[in-house]
Amino acid sequence: MMKRLVVLQHVPHEELGTLNSLLRTAGFAIDTVNFWCEPGAHPSLESYQGLIVLGGPMGVYEADKYPHLATEKTLIECAVKKNLPVLGICLGAQLIAGALGARVYPSGVKEIGWYDLAPTADSKNDPLFHHLSATEKVFQWHGDTFDLSNGAVHLASSPLCTNQAFRYGRNVYALQFHLEVDTKMIDAWLAVPQNRDEIAALEGSVDPMTIRADTRRYIARLENLSGAIFGDFIRVVETS
Repeated sequence: MMKRLVVLQHVPHEELGTLNSLLRTAGFAIDTVNFWCEPGAHPSLESYQGLIVLGGPMGVYEADKYPHLATEKTLIECAVKKNLPVLGICLGAQLIAGALGARVYPSGVKEIGWYDLAPTADSKNDPLFHHLSATEKVFQWHGDTFDLSNGAVHLASSPLCTNQAFRYGRNVYALQFHLEVDTKMIDAWLAVPQNRDEIAALEGSVDPMTIRADTRRYIARLENLSGAIFGDFIRVVETS
């Protein structure tokens, strides 16, 4: 029987990216809940074998402004109780952390562009993160961070943001960085008016031209990591 995944999306430009073709090739049916046009949606996990939560510009602590964030945290809690595989990226990772009882908050510094990522000792034996070399360049776009909940296994860090990835249990993964992007997505993000305003407010500390040049340098390795890490997550879903 074909396995089905439900995907939670928050803004049009933050999509599945490279995950889409990997999941389709593996034979998954994908249903997407678009909270940016259906903020009152209350998705169910019934008949789904996994949950993916994508990124977005809002903060986990802004549920009064974005009530669907509370809906998502409840859904994540339910998925964890049901032992369903869960993957969270950026805001999705922060929502997983919050659903597990950890604090999510502004980090005081923004990572926008390409930054060094280092695996922890625990990543070496992790089913997904063993693919990481001692230092990797990954794409980031966030200003929030999170603490680790009890039982979480810390998998990666960066100089500006200690908690870049964790695993909870056997099949719940949270990634602060964007492993799903390709060149087309990065160009699209740089063109979004809200994103352009965010960069402009940083008064030159982030340069779109530098991001584009770094993308040409590092995107091939990121896409290789995407295929390896996401491919192993797909196998986790298939065997859960």
